[in-house]
Amino acid sequence: MVTAPGRAREYETIYILRPDIEADNAERLGSRLADVIGREQGRLTKVETWGRRRLAYDITKHRRGVYVYLKYLGGGRVVAEIERNLRLTDGVLKYQTVLLRNDVEAEGVAIVDEEVKFERLELPPIEEERDESRERQLGLIEPERRAERNMEVQSVEDDGDVDQEPEAGGDEEEG
Repeated sequence: MVTAPGRAREYETIYILRPDIEADNAERLGSRLADVIGREQGRLTKVETWGRRRLAYDITKHRRGVYVYLKYLGGGRVVAEIERNLRLTDGVLKYQTVLLRNDVEAEGVAIVDEEVKFERLELPPIEEERDESRERQLGLIEPERRAERNMEVQSVEDDGDVDQEPEAGGDEEEG
């Protein structure tokens, strides 16, 4: 589809960076993507850094990634060039581009300067995650603290001078 002059398509791209990426590398990538959009006659309308989040599944042995959201106007050449740059960058784990609207009046879109700036990544250091077994995740195995507490309660009852009566309603027959 060919759009009329002054008309464009609206896209959004979400890309995931390695969780241990340096702030300078992420900033360099962001400025390169902004340059690509401008060079291909596109307009960047929104940038959001969502921070480090858990991935739905491990990607190249990473459990977390830094999510960045871009919204922009342009044509197919803009998308192709952005995806080419993301594909060639080592710090990018995954990316996806979605067409939001097909025919947008490019001049009518208001752009707030604060919404199109790439923020510098100030992420806390990565904490080591405990590797939980599938049984524990599903709740089939009690957490260690609760199991330890139950063991302590049982040992106090066994050591105490409290008379223990057998449970009523047993299945034993008298004979």
